[in-house]
Amino acid sequence: MKKTQGSIVSFRRPDGGELQGYLAKPEKTAGAPAVVVVQEWWGLNDQIRGVADRLAEAGYFALVPDLYRGKSTVEEEEANHLMSELNFGDAATQDIHGAVKYLKQQSSRVAVLGYCMGGALALLTTANVPDVSAAVTFYGFPPLEYIDPSAIKVPVLGHWATQDAFFPIETVETLENKLRDAGVSVEFHRYLAYHGFTNETAVGYGRISRTQYDSKWAEMAWDRTFSFLGRTMWDALPGKK
Repeated sequence: MKKTQGSIVSFRRPDGGELQGYLAKPEKTAGAPAVVVVQEWWGLNDQIRGVADRLAEAGYFALVPDLYRGKSTVEEEEANHLMSELNFGDAATQDIHGAVKYLKQQSSRVAVLGYCMGGALALLTTANVPDVSAAVTFYGFPPLEYIDPSAIKVPVLGHWATQDAFFPIETVETLENKLRDAGVSVEFHRYLAYHGFTNETAVGYGRISRTQYDSKWAEMAWDRTFSFLGRTMWDALPGKK
């Protein structure tokens, strides 16, 4: 895959604080929708930059906010430590909200998409940031009591692994029912896979739990994601019928 030429940009949180992120731009910027991409617990690394690049190649602005402020790791225990130190409420309502506001200067419609930890943050953002137009979560959700489904007014797409030890598939059903009962437009898909199945760097057993890339399910999840974004982002743009 040919990568776009992304760059590091700075933007402000609603409280005035400043942070950086990786921005990938589409070839044709006029009228292009935008996506905030939220990292896994590893940090802002090459893999998550590649996700932004892929979205840009498909015609979207894509911005990855640097939630760890320059830190990243390939070690599970250090990743767990970095994630544990992150204030999820602050990250959703300030860091990611700031990224949404930055992208709103480029596009009238901004989605939020996240993986694992980022998937949980995507759901929290959807319930707390009114400027979001759609959400995609890949195998990640916060404790269910932290989600107010009545506050979610946009469509949600979820991709889940049936053999995920981090986010049990039984709890996914509880989450889906909770959202549907509140009238949220939900599209959940389940895959016979392990956690991290769309991350091409996920390779088997770690010291904490198993993650495993699966190219077949990854491509299916990407296809469904682009279809979902096409319906919710492009078809809903002003002037579209």
